Amino acid sequence: MDSAPTDSTHLDWGNVGLGFSFIIFNALISTSLQLGVGSSLLSAAIRCVVQLGLVALVLQKVFETNNPWAVGGIACLMNLLGTIEAVVNKSKKRYDYMFSCVLFAMLCSTIPVAIIGIRFAMVIEPFWKPEQYIPIVGMLCGGTVSGIVVAVSYVLREIYDNRDKVEMYLAFGASRFEACRPVAREALRLALAPTISQMSVIGIISIPGMMTGAILGGSSVQQAARLQMVIMFMISASTALATIITTVTTLAIVVDNEDRLRPDRVDVRDHPVWRARNWLFSRAVDGVKYTVRGCRGLVRKDRQNGVAETDRLLG
Repeated sequence: MDSAPTDSTHLDWGNVGLGFSFIIFNALISTSLQLGVGSSLLSAAIRCVVQLGLVALVLQKVFETNNPWAVGGIACLMNLLGTIEAVVNKSKKRYDYMFSCVLFAMLCSTIPVAIIGIRFAMVIEPFWKPEQYIPIVGMLCGGTVSGIVVAVSYVLREIYDNRDKVEMYLAFGASRFEACRPVAREALRLALAPTISQMSVIGIISIPGMMTGAILGGSSVQQAARLQMVIMFMISASTALATIITTVTTLAIVVDNEDRLRPDRVDVRDHPVWRARNWLFSRAVDGVKYTVRGCRGLVRKDRQNGVAETDRLLG
């Protein structure tokens, strides 16, 4: 039987602050070497602290309620946030209906893979136990987002920037599926390459976080290793399924039913969220400049009135 967690794993905010000193060290290195990533590193670290703190509060309530509907809602929320991360933050190019396509691919991959893996491979019943289901869905979402971003970025780059080869296939009478097959094959290969590389070095060069957490939580090393094996296989399956769905839907949209490339359906601008942010920021800066300019004008006018009044009294 697994032993109970020891008190040595208890951490408070002071320990987190000590850990944050490593981020400060990296930021100092970035500043001294003029790498230009110091501010991004600090903002990402602060975002990490805030997000994990909020997640801890929410998950604690979900674990206490032990409600399957709450567990399902958290799983759907993680897929929604993963879709936002993939579409809004990580994709430089987007296509029409990309958000709905990516969300559909994530839901159709992470949810069923998590259910099957937890129920049958990990033999946990009920499968929706929040202590197991939510962390596993989170790990599946992380791997799936990376695979989707790699696949979609490659497909859109080939269709939008390097479309001569696809157009040549279409001009010689190939269907859109025949013309896009090499692009889809390479996109899937690139999307699965990180997962394959990670499975190749796991256990020898690196010990993954899930296994480390299980060991720190008191599980035996053998059980932690087997758990990590199952998790990696689930991540591989989820990434492959989501990448296939996203690649097919992407090609179906950017190449229409009449076997024509549709680069007009690809948007290379910043996402509307960032365009709105930049517009609001520019408006705020203009407002501050206008206010400062007005204050300077009032001060200058008061000085001129004071000089004129002095001249009148003296002269």
